Amino acid sequence: MPTSLLTSPLVDLDTGAVIAHPAAVDPAGGLRASPLPMMLELPVHVLLAGAGALAPLHEALRRAGRHPREAILLITGTCQEQDRPLLRVGLGGLRTIGYLLGFAGVGSEGASLELVAEAAPYLLALDPELVARIPADHRAIAVARSVVTLARGVGAHVMAPGVERESQAAVVRGLGVRLAHGPLLAPGPDGRVRVPLPVADLAPETAMLGPRVQELLIPAVTLPAEAKAEEAVRAFGSEPTVTSVILVDEYQRPKGSLDRSRFLLSFAARFGHALHGQKPAQRLADPPRTVPRTTPAVAAMHAAGRDAGRVYDDLVVTDEMNRCLGIVRVSDLIREVTAATRR
Repeated sequence: MPTSLLTSPLVDLDTGAVIAHPAAVDPAGGLRASPLPMMLELPVHVLLAGAGALAPLHEALRRAGRHPREAILLITGTCQEQDRPLLRVGLGGLRTIGYLLGFAGVGSEGASLELVAEAAPYLLALDPELVARIPADHRAIAVARSVVTLARGVGAHVMAPGVERESQAAVVRGLGVRLAHGPLLAPGPDGRVRVPLPVADLAPETAMLGPRVQELLIPAVTLPAEAKAEEAVRAFGSEPTVTSVILVDEYQRPKGSLDRSRFLLSFAARFGHALHGQKPAQRLADPPRTVPRTTPAVAAMHAAGRDAGRVYDDLVVTDEMNRCLGIVRVSDLIREVTAATRR
């Protein structure tokens, strides 16, 4: 039997952050879940049974005051060829409601790669037995690599379940797997998750480039790309330290960047709120200045300096699928690069 995802939190191998917690609907129809985003297993036969079979799930979320966009539904089991049309309808309905969708057991007994590519899910979970054979079995590594390649092609994250050893974490991280769970990543007595770090490159020429921007990452304040300008005003007003608001699409890809000073200056002008308040914030946004998460600080500073009018605008840090991970401030880059040159 495959390892259930309802046993440990889902962890980001890059940052050590807990992305989602396991959840379940109990026999009484109550939702057992933490305040964080949640992951629930959904057997494919339940999905194929139609909308009525999914009603208890929707009702449990409603009673708990949770929204479907806070839940990742991981589809488990296999689907016969004749059931594919019905499965497509079910997946489409769940996606329309707002659920994030994933497939379990990819690369082994789960959904076929063809079905996965057609469904374009948010998450692909490797088969636990496949992960258990890593790193000793080169064939298992080859299968995992193929799933990662597929995921990049369809814009999905890959998750490695049941990670028990540091060697497993190192190999799957090297393949491009970003999410994982298992005994190695279980919270300690203090409730914190500790992710083994990759071996650092200690070469002098590497040190001179400064840390990678993912090490300087701070959370981004984001709004949907279609948000109104007055929503951005409220976002800036919620906390004086917010220097930018990033507009993102449904897949968290950055579509616009609002700099605090320039944006609020537009509203400080006469009739500013009347002119802009109910209009899309995108009208006042600049193109986002993005840097991949592995970019060294020196290279990020060079990117910041390409536009003289936006030298000190926050940079948006992205993952391999161009999704917003957070922001890095130019002042932090300058401080880190200066420190690196003095070492």
